[in-house]
Amino acid sequence: MRSLLFLVLISICWAEPHPDNSSLEHERIIHVQEENGPRLLVVAEQVKVFTHRGGNVTLPCKFYHEHTSTAGSGTHKIRVKWTKLTSDYLKEVDVFVAMGHHKKSYGNYHGRVFLKESSENDASLVITDIMLEDYGRYKCEVIEGLEDDTAVVTLDLEGVVFPYSPRLGRYNLNFHEAQQACRDQDAVIAAFDQLYDAWRGGLDWCNAGWLSDGSVQYPITKPREPCGGRNTVPGVRNYGFWDKDKSRYDVFCFTSNFNGRFYYLIHPTKLTYDEAVQACLKDGAQIAKVGQIFAAWKLLGYDRCDAGWLADGSVRYPISRPRKRCSPNEAAVRFVGFPDKKHKLYGVYCFRAYN
Repeated sequence: MRSLLFLVLISICWAEPHPDNSSLEHERIIHVQEENGPRLLVVAEQVKVFTHRGGNVTLPCKFYHEHTSTAGSGTHKIRVKWTKLTSDYLKEVDVFVAMGHHKKSYGNYHGRVFLKESSENDASLVITDIMLEDYGRYKCEVIEGLEDDTAVVTLDLEGVVFPYSPRLGRYNLNFHEAQQACRDQDAVIAAFDQLYDAWRGGLDWCNAGWLSDGSVQYPITKPREPCGGRNTVPGVRNYGFWDKDKSRYDVFCFTSNFNGRFYYLIHPTKLTYDEAVQACLKDGAQIAKVGQIFAAWKLLGYDRCDAGWLADGSVRYPISRPRKRCSPNEAAVRFVGFPDKKHKLYGVYCFRAYN
């Protein structure tokens, strides 16, 4: 009789591969189910959602019991936990936890996230005022007593990837300096998926740069001798993972749309760098950053054949309609260089933020 009672009470555990993302081969979802109860299932109706910086988005997640229409058994409280997966999937960053009336958000998500709760089985997460750093994969975990299940949703942002190197020249940034260099230009260090999408969109760059996972890579659409050789296939070349403190490369940054106006300042004379900074301030704006000129070019189709100063001391101009004497062969943000700030004269690109 004792052994029979033990068999009735014992719970069953099993593991299965994640159904939604083949790249998570090393990750397993652990299901725990009481023998006499229906299995708890967590489902994401979309595995990827798109938005832009400053927008609001809902990461879908619903839970129910297999072969039933009920959301919960009523015996145990439902606990919902959202985390963000790191690029190597070895760590999870807490985003939001809810159980009954107790709810808590974490870190940069504080005050920007809440559960949608459109129905009793809705665990979807709403993120407001989207930031560049919000890009990535999120895990929705629902726990009820001994049962739990998870689903993974990717949050993708509309934006543009651009290569960046400082005034000192190529291969002068360690990983931490690369992160800061992107932040200084209204951007974040790009993820591999973002660089891969940019390569598929035609990005070709022969200098290797840091990515957010600590790897060093570069995209080649036109194989040639200085960039891996003529006989290689197009692709994203991978240098592997390097020492984040000692190794030095360029960086690939990612930025999205902005809440403001990017423009070339009409001025009666050409300007030194310091004069350019002051001219933008006098116009109620600030000198524009590299990320802003790339966003205006890629996302707004901004086109101007006048070279102008930017905040990092570089001089560039955006061409979305290639033509003679203005990037005749391709649409691009053309790079003039880092001229002498005190003696060289150029126009200036400004940025005025909207309140």
